[in-house]
Amino acid sequence: MDKLIYLDNNATTRVDDKVLEAMLPYFKEEYANPSSIYEFARPASRAIKEARGKIKDMLNAANEKEIIFTSCGSESANQAIRGVLNMNKNKRHIITTKVEHPAVLNLYQSLEKQGYSVDYIGVNSNGELNLEELAQAVNPDTALVSVMYANNETGVIYPIEKISQIIKSKNPNTKLFVDAVQAAGKIPIDVQALGVDLLGISGHKFHAPKGVGVLYVNSKTVITPLIIGGHQERGLRAGTENVPYIVGIGKAAELAVDNLKYEMTEVKRLRDKLEANILKNVFNARLNTSVANRVPNTTNIGFEYIEGELILLHLSDLGICASSGSACTSGSLEPSHVLRAMGVPFTAIHGSIRFSLSKYTTEKEIDYVTDALPSIVDKLTNLSPFQNELDELKKLKS
Repeated sequence: MDKLIYLDNNATTRVDDKVLEAMLPYFKEEYANPSSIYEFARPASRAIKEARGKIKDMLNAANEKEIIFTSCGSESANQAIRGVLNMNKNKRHIITTKVEHPAVLNLYQSLEKQGYSVDYIGVNSNGELNLEELAQAVNPDTALVSVMYANNETGVIYPIEKISQIIKSKNPNTKLFVDAVQAAGKIPIDVQALGVDLLGISGHKFHAPKGVGVLYVNSKTVITPLIIGGHQERGLRAGTENVPYIVGIGKAAELAVDNLKYEMTEVKRLRDKLEANILKNVFNARLNTSVANRVPNTTNIGFEYIEGELILLHLSDLGICASSGSACTSGSLEPSHVLRAMGVPFTAIHGSIRFSLSKYTTEKEIDYVTDALPSIVDKLTNLSPFQNELDELKKLKS
């Protein structure tokens, strides 16, 4: 492919060259098991400690012992949720939202079959959480509340600090787990200010490799391990540490902190330009999150009366990568559960596309996409069986 324009960074990101460079020595020269006691193993052990410190700084954790390395965001979520519930077996009530990532939603649906009661909190048309419904749901039997920091499909940011205050005022013993996979590297994360008990991130969402994640566990929160075996990660995650990848996520965290200002200004500017040009030049385009507070790299746009999958295929022919939602639900013919929860009209829900940028996205790439997209949509609208509806929509927009 001659041209590649990658606008699917919420699915995964390119590994930063500096991250790869930091990792390479631990594949070959410094290959020792970090748990060994001889001198040769000490560089690997020190590298893990340094990476833990960088993650601590990124999240503003109180100390390095609160940082547990995992394999991914899904493992972090499973360890947090199962670990809390195992320590509170007498409590059988959980609260989450209707718009969580499948890694969380599918786990809760599984727990319901095991006898847990789960409340799924709704959102409004902009994807914003119903905090009053959340407050009413907390009760003395609530073991855990689970709310994502930023939605993977829409980029909507949830007010975690306020949510924490609501929960603790209703039941101080209820734990709060936050899936921050789509927030890491895009907005500042301060676990102490947020008041969270557990928080998960995944390296490949902020320019580290796939296969490494982190679970933050507040020092006052006790959980059981998901993987039982050796002493690694303070006994909370057995198995020989994946040193190169831990080094990688540590370096990526360091770079992400340094890059936050660029992410929140320049990446946001390019996202806003992409968004504005599409809405201006494509008559049947609608922004699915018009006023919500979002991470700076994400937009979700519906194209009414045409199929999103067809748009994606035509974009792919031009070397443009985007998505219709979570990569974990690709291949499903069902419309997005997130957009359904938001009440996105049926005219647009099947035609909704997520564009997600990164620090590598350029102005020329945005211009190329916004130049190419109108003709793609025109071609598909001409093939749509909803010609009368499209004609009416065009009249309204003209």
